[in-house]
Amino acid sequence: MRHRKKGRNLSRSPSHRKALLRNMATSLFQHERITTTTARAKELRPYAERLITLARRGDLHARRLAARRIADRDVLSKLFDDIAPRYAERPGGYTRILKLGNRKGDAAEMALIELV
Repeated sequence: MRHRKKGRNLSRSPSHRKALLRNMATSLFQHERITTTTARAKELRPYAERLITLARRGDLHARRLAARRIADRDVLSKLFDDIAPRYAERPGGYTRILKLGNRKGDAAEMALIELV
């Protein structure tokens, strides 16, 4: 039974996994689309969408909560000032995952995750 086993391990320690998600979310908000493996994209999606929902609130407390997860101030301000107003009327589903096929080197399944 897999009670309380939500999420993928991604073959990393918890601290490494946390750092990976933070860096990928920062890159996603900075470039608005990134290419990664499908498993990583599926893990990133709820992480990034929670941050966008926080940014939609737009108050100081939400900004500080988001700053815990996004270290880059420029990306944080872009999230709150540019990205969040775009989704003011949207009730969720801010990201899209498109499968790209397999990577040449190790045949890992690749995906493009982008902001809708």
